Amino acid sequence: MEQFHRIVFPNGLRIILVPEAGSLATTVAVLVEAGSKYETKDQNGISHFLEHMCFKGTTNRPRPIDIASELDGLGADYNAFTSQEYTSYYAKVKNEDAERALDVVADLYLNPTFASEEIEREKGVIIEEINMYEDRPERRVGEYFMELVYGDQPAGWSILGPKEVIQKITRDDFLAYRGRHYLPQATVVVVAGGFDAQKIEEGIRARFGGLAGGEKHDKQMVEEAQEVPRELVKFKESDQTHVVLGFRAFPVRDERRYALELLADILGGGMGSRLFQRVREELGAAYYVRASTDFFSDHGLIEMSAGVTHKKLRDVLAVALEEFRRFVTEPVSVADLDRAKRHLAGQFVLSLETSDAQGYFYGGQEILGLPLITPEAYVERLRMVTAEDIQSVAQGLFTNNHLNLALIGPYKETSFLDIVKV
Repeated sequence: MEQFHRIVFPNGLRIILVPEAGSLATTVAVLVEAGSKYETKDQNGISHFLEHMCFKGTTNRPRPIDIASELDGLGADYNAFTSQEYTSYYAKVKNEDAERALDVVADLYLNPTFASEEIEREKGVIIEEINMYEDRPERRVGEYFMELVYGDQPAGWSILGPKEVIQKITRDDFLAYRGRHYLPQATVVVVAGGFDAQKIEEGIRARFGGLAGGEKHDKQMVEEAQEVPRELVKFKESDQTHVVLGFRAFPVRDERRYALELLADILGGGMGSRLFQRVREELGAAYYVRASTDFFSDHGLIEMSAGVTHKKLRDVLAVALEEFRRFVTEPVSVADLDRAKRHLAGQFVLSLETSDAQGYFYGGQEILGLPLITPEAYVERLRMVTAEDIQSVAQGLFTNNHLNLALIGPYKETSFLDIVKV
């Protein structure tokens, strides 16, 4: 049985239908190539701000309450989000309400009004969102890490943008930005779950089929430049030091990603991982400690992160670097590799239980320009990774000219570069 159906309209808009016969719910999502990497410095944050504004009124639903009350009346789970590479709007509903969800989500994408009074009101909301994350150092440190690695280019800027830019954005700015990026050839509509495929396809054609194209403005390519280890230490009176330590990697299209994902799982992918055992169980130095990969269209990262007791910070950094080096000097054991494959595959499959997860699995691939693969194909690619593959990718990446450390804690005029090296 076919697991997904991909359709391309004459105007370039792409549809992905993912039917699931046993699903109790349907998710309708629209993804568009408009994220912070498509911004200029003087409009940094406009992608995310625009996402908010789509919920503040459309031609068919003029007030925010009109949108919210209709979706609430369906019992929908709905929201939107903005990333570096794209923005997405979605609603998950009972199967019988799929067509109504499509109508609302399409309206959000197609018909925002950008009322000036709503723009001014929402500026306060965005600024409070920025303030909220400033008070969450475990999240903020990740933004500092991106700033450290990529510097003053879109990949190094905050998705939310600076407050002073948010204050200056106008209705004309939204209209111009939307005209450059919210175009059919840059848009993917995904529907996953227990929907009626024929009705949904007809509904998408009716709403999106006549959408006019235009010239899509591309994002700035990431420039990679580093010669020695680097650090960014931000002072904050806190009960923990929040750390991200990691290395530059490669884009999402690189086939080595499967080896790197398994390496990250062995390093910090669960309670049985090396970092969890050494940092939490042996040192008693952290509550959370983990490792992960981040892949984008033209760059990538592998990093560990932790919230660490101040007095053991240097010990934790030393242990983390030691474990990174270990992948370079010795192949992982058969037992460790097999355990990681089963853990990563199991967690991945469990993560796809819901219609929204299924939809974004396929939609995320499509919006990044990847060839679509099924969950089974992804698991098979993990299964094929060897210990030699993992050691090889570690040897290529874990070098001083890829190494970066960002941390937030009560440190003034303090450096850790004396130990941050491989």
